[in-house]
Amino acid sequence: MDKRYFYIVNTCPNTFEKIAVYKDNSLIKSFYFYFPYKFPLLRFSKYDYYDIISLIDFNEFCHRFYCKEGNFMERNFKPIVNKGEDFSYSDDDLFNITSWGADLSFRELITMYDEQDLIKPTLQRNYVWKLDEASRLIDSILLGLPIPSIFLAKKNEKQLIIDGYQRIKTVYDYVKGIFSQNNKIFKLSNSVIINERWRGKAFSELSDDEQRRIKNTTIHAIIFEQKKPNNDTGMFQIFERINTSGRTLSSQEIRNCIYHGSFNNLLIDLNKNSDWRELLNCKEDIRMLDMENILRFFAITDIQDTEFYTRNQIILRKFLNSYMSQNSNIDDNKINTLKVNFKNTMYYINRYLGSNAFNNLSFKGKDNQIITYSKTYVPKFHPTIFEAVSAAFLYASKKIDLSTFDFSKIKEKHIELLNNDDFKDAISNRTTNLENIKKRITLATEYLFNLDYEWK
Repeated sequence: MDKRYFYIVNTCPNTFEKIAVYKDNSLIKSFYFYFPYKFPLLRFSKYDYYDIISLIDFNEFCHRFYCKEGNFMERNFKPIVNKGEDFSYSDDDLFNITSWGADLSFRELITMYDEQDLIKPTLQRNYVWKLDEASRLIDSILLGLPIPSIFLAKKNEKQLIIDGYQRIKTVYDYVKGIFSQNNKIFKLSNSVIINERWRGKAFSELSDDEQRRIKNTTIHAIIFEQKKPNNDTGMFQIFERINTSGRTLSSQEIRNCIYHGSFNNLLIDLNKNSDWRELLNCKEDIRMLDMENILRFFAITDIQDTEFYTRNQIILRKFLNSYMSQNSNIDDNKINTLKVNFKNTMYYINRYLGSNAFNNLSFKGKDNQIITYSKTYVPKFHPTIFEAVSAAFLYASKKIDLSTFDFSKIKEKHIELLNNDDFKDAISNRTTNLENIKKRITLATEYLFNLDYEWK
């Protein structure tokens, strides 16, 4: 019997987590629990019979089922989304972006890729095509069929792949001989969808003429270069609007592709930080939403030194784009300062507030009745709470010695903060309004550390 155990966020009233037990891909039973208290330990017979033999805590549950009974699936990173925070925007800047077409042979593209003149952005979607998909492209090239265009962005004499990486990498792998999906010899599929003349063959097994045909085949490239303004805001909007990959890219995935440099590498590195991962209680998000919140931490705590501080309302996406663009190639001293600030902040938050640090409270009682005071946490990451709490800890670290600070009542203070009506309003309504940003950070600093947050 194939037994698999995992838990998912559910929407049932007054319950927050669900254990789902499957047999041969069919649901047998679901158990609902208040996270993160007690979970059932199940005993199975060789038939469908099972019973609960004890209740175990969350860590023990993870440990036992990872080691013995099956595969424990971690929660996906699904933050609360506040209305108004994820708006797209049409930039106020007038762009001077030139574009032109060029027919590039795969021989040229392979050489450019080898010499790192053609770049796949760091952590951009990796090679995902299956053998049949890859084989169909090679088959089309050998048959002389047209290949869809690719989009490149010229930046510092290099070409950044905006769209077309799967096609370029397929031909690159086939010519080089190794298929990236499995690191085995790249032989075309034996499927009937592939012409029998080269079905099942590696590049080295093709005739000389067939090999030349692949290398000499050209693909049309549309190349963009932004002249003005002197940042990458235009590139972001081009990438957002024309990328034709199988799914819509998240804002942070696009930033990761556009804003190369030391700051982006720092975000990637910090996203692996052990305290940060314990606080989120999930694996790294493939859509980079967790990494976006690290960017948000730096941007919001530095907002007083940006042009956005003079505005009543900010567009979050534009603010984060601008901040990442302006800091894309900061020097080692700045990188080290940011790294220390983030790691120390997450260390103290993890140590003294734990996994509920960035969660809100549930204000629903029995029968969905609204209650005014709560001590029950909802185990879901709340970006504006994260923003306020982390900013308060960072500010406090610069004003007092946290190593000697009395944290004995910090959890009670955290609950009092989350019950404060002004704070509840500031984390839920008009969250990108500058006054509400300042209000929630000020309140968090006052409640948690009894300090006045000094604004310019």
